[in-house]
Amino acid sequence: MNFAPLNKIRHNRFWVFQLLGWLALVVALIFLSLLFNPPTDNFWFALSFVYFANSVIGVILTCGLRYIYRFVWDRGFILRFILAWMGSLIAAYFLWLSQILLRTLLLDRQTIMERVLFGDFSFCVTLILLWSGAYFIFKYNLLFQIEKEKSLRSEALAHEAQLLMLRYQLNPHFLFNALNAISTLVLTKAVDPANEMVTKLSKFLRYSLDHSPFGRVSLAHEIETSQLYLDIEKVRFSERLKLVFDIEDTVRDSLVPTMVLQPLIENSIKHGISKNEKGGTLQIKAREVQGSLVLEVIDDGPGISGIDGRNSDKFVPTGVGISNIRNRLRELYGETYELRFTNVTPNGLSAQVRIPNEYS
Repeated sequence: MNFAPLNKIRHNRFWVFQLLGWLALVVALIFLSLLFNPPTDNFWFALSFVYFANSVIGVILTCGLRYIYRFVWDRGFILRFILAWMGSLIAAYFLWLSQILLRTLLLDRQTIMERVLFGDFSFCVTLILLWSGAYFIFKYNLLFQIEKEKSLRSEALAHEAQLLMLRYQLNPHFLFNALNAISTLVLTKAVDPANEMVTKLSKFLRYSLDHSPFGRVSLAHEIETSQLYLDIEKVRFSERLKLVFDIEDTVRDSLVPTMVLQPLIENSIKHGISKNEKGGTLQIKAREVQGSLVLEVIDDGPGISGIDGRNSDKFVPTGVGISNIRNRLRELYGETYELRFTNVTPNGLSAQVRIPNEYS
């Protein structure tokens, strides 16, 4: 979904409120001046010009305040509060000076004292503080709408991802292979291994159905679930599938999206291990690098032709599982995640996920 038009409307909305607000002030001041001092000469044309010119200056000053507020918005409440007060007072002072200058040039002093409304410094301070208050109210309201919109978008994508996840996890080929392996064990009267396989398959499917695609679990729990999947696959491949786990102890409690490893493992088995008659080795690594959690699944299969050893997120499998992961990572981490596929030397493919390292 493209939100660019909506963002454009939000940007233009500031200018609509800004210009209409100051124009309404001009109209209100002129109306009140006419109400208390009925027009008798050309003084009102000069007064209207003064009000209009003051409003133009007010627009310029408050636009400057806007850029200051936007600059310090993410720098803490205290700094934002202090600059809001100081900026408002300074802007009010310059607005008051402009009023004095314009009215001195266009209107005589006696007229100013008797017939010009709201020309003192306290009015300018009140006016700018009201503008600043309105700006922060609209800003917080906009942020609330953005978060609500993001939540709705995430919820919609979650439903879509849930369907894709179920479709992927209940892959007919995977179920067929698992049930066929169990059937083989039953036919050979290997009752205990068959019972163990049924238990593992049940746990794996229950886990995939019970956990939200946007939920997060500890890496240790995710590794345990991936082990269930690998145990099922090892029945198919037997000694052809060799496993190597290299998990740093410091990241075992790190939070990861549910089922983040299994699609990568499945992709490596499908496109790497199964294409080699002798099977192959699957490595699963996890480590912390500069505050980020790096998960990596490496096989020694043929890799992806066309990458030529370069990192790429274009030459990637387009299956449901990989697309599912990419969508979930984007929703959970925005632009702070990486999903890379790289050919390794002498042969094989590395699928690497890099996300912020967070703990429960």
